[in-house]
Amino acid sequence: MAADLRRNPLYPETGRMGETCTLITGASSGFGRSIAQKLAPSRKLILVGRNAEKLEAVRSTCEAPERHFLWVRDLSRLDGIGEELASLLAAKDIGIDHFIHSAGVTGIQLARATEIAFVTRIFNVNLFSAMEIIRSLVQKRTNKGALRSITFISSIASRVGASGYSVYAASKGAVNALSLSLAVELAPAVRVNAVLPGIIQTEMTKEYFANSDFVALYPLGFGRPEDIANAVEFLSSDCARWITGQEIVVDGGRSVFSPVPSECAADRIAFKDDSPRTPRQL
Repeated sequence: MAADLRRNPLYPETGRMGETCTLITGASSGFGRSIAQKLAPSRKLILVGRNAEKLEAVRSTCEAPERHFLWVRDLSRLDGIGEELASLLAAKDIGIDHFIHSAGVTGIQLARATEIAFVTRIFNVNLFSAMEIIRSLVQKRTNKGALRSITFISSIASRVGASGYSVYAASKGAVNALSLSLAVELAPAVRVNAVLPGIIQTEMTKEYFANSDFVALYPLGFGRPEDIANAVEFLSSDCARWITGQEIVVDGGRSVFSPVPSECAADRIAFKDDSPRTPRQL
């Protein structure tokens, strides 16, 4: 049955290749680094990032570092991405069975001051570079039908509004929409899903977590990068063989939590029994 789910006449195998690898963008830091460290014991990886030194540092922390490849690439520059990837796969005689797009950039600009260069960079990294990579991976001559899953790292910013984040949120909303259409187009050979993290406690975000009001928005408290890595490991494994086109929210409950206004909270404290409440009291 599992083999039947993977078979797709649109992408038949044409020729054979050596081993298959999991391709992880944004692997030099953040979620990408955590995902790489999580998957390294059981998979051969291609780690993608723009800084060779940082990529090498991540590889050195992975189990069996000698078996993992590096692809040093600035994903804000779209020209030649597909061709570079095809050349890498041919040179190493490998294919990509799982693609994890963790690369991402953010930034704050109000609508009245939005600059096209700012928009272009965010969309290039967060969305368009992934589309270029996928375009190459689904070509028969490049990847020989090896691809089995695509997992995007999106964000709850695509669902929760915030002033100044319209461009970033729009890019992540586009990622979600892309995953839905690809899930249909590439089935049954390839599963496509998105993981929507909340803000995870890292060096970059530690100032957020110093604010008690912000922390109170997360019912389950702080998240860690490995929480995202665990979700990605599951989605890119055979355990998720019947899951596609889904947006998996991993945010400690942030996106479903609606803070109670202080005056309502005071009313609730006053009514400690189970007596009926009028709409005004609630």
